[in-house]
Amino acid sequence: MGALTHHGGRIDAAKALFPDAPTPWLDLSTGINPVPWAPPAGLTVDAAPLPDRSALARLEALAAAHFGVPAERVAAVPGSEMALRLLPLLGVGAPIVAVQPSYGTHGAVAGLRVDHVALEHWTGQAGSLLLANPNNPDGVHRSADRLAALGEVQARVGGWLIVDQAFADAMPDEDATGGKRVVALRSFGKFFGLAGVRLGFVIAAPDILSRLRDWLGDWPVSAHAIAWGSAAYADRAWIAATRIALVERAAALDAVLARHGLIATGACPLFRMVETHGAPAIFQRLGAKGILVRPFANAPERLRFGVPVAEDLPRLEEALRHG
Repeated sequence: MGALTHHGGRIDAAKALFPDAPTPWLDLSTGINPVPWAPPAGLTVDAAPLPDRSALARLEALAAAHFGVPAERVAAVPGSEMALRLLPLLGVGAPIVAVQPSYGTHGAVAGLRVDHVALEHWTGQAGSLLLANPNNPDGVHRSADRLAALGEVQARVGGWLIVDQAFADAMPDEDATGGKRVVALRSFGKFFGLAGVRLGFVIAAPDILSRLRDWLGDWPVSAHAIAWGSAAYADRAWIAATRIALVERAAALDAVLARHGLIATGACPLFRMVETHGAPAIFQRLGAKGILVRPFANAPERLRFGVPVAEDLPRLEEALRHG
């Protein structure tokens, strides 16, 4: 169970725990878009030479336009997880104070932790305040005004605000967080459904990005990531349609869960959270049917459900009904 509570997507561990479960497995443990962006016909990737630096700059410019920030404030990284691990090396203030519960990696890189309720009357702290928006696993979303206020409070005491916006692309009004002493992290893989491409972005002041580029070197991401990322961020029609589709799928999942006495919460349409004393039994029941959802070691009453496609809802409903 330890592997299943640490990260989503561990079908290998689920198969070991439920060896008699029917296949194929339905993985609802990650919150990754189940309908990934597909490259257009004719888009080829030449993996023989080193990635082209001008192509990398174009990717960063396209991503910046999507985020609504100047291109000089955006740097590509091989996944936002990498950016989190590098934070202590980038010149942001120490200690890093992680707002919990949230991503496991936040706790791993932080020196201190505070509960979400502490932000209600936050007066600032030297170092860096790290939070996710929308948050994982509960989907709590803070407004742009609230984030700006937290950034101002942190700046007044000489601190930094770091906002992990890994799921923000699914929310059309969610702009990238800005400010001289603010760092924002964005993920490509979750909204575009291509986590294996390993692409993310850091949005920050140029001096922070300069240190980041020094650490990552001249070729921070692959030719594959550059080509697919550039085409995906330019595909505005797919982005707009997907944002609508995700909301519709989330509503359909909410309805299925509600029919079985489970109330889904959260603002992010890529995943929903359920709190119930029966969570451990539901996890076991679904696992025996080849459906993996995300349990939490420090919150056994919680389960996170990634939003499935419509064709998979009957299988989920059947498992919830009959176990």
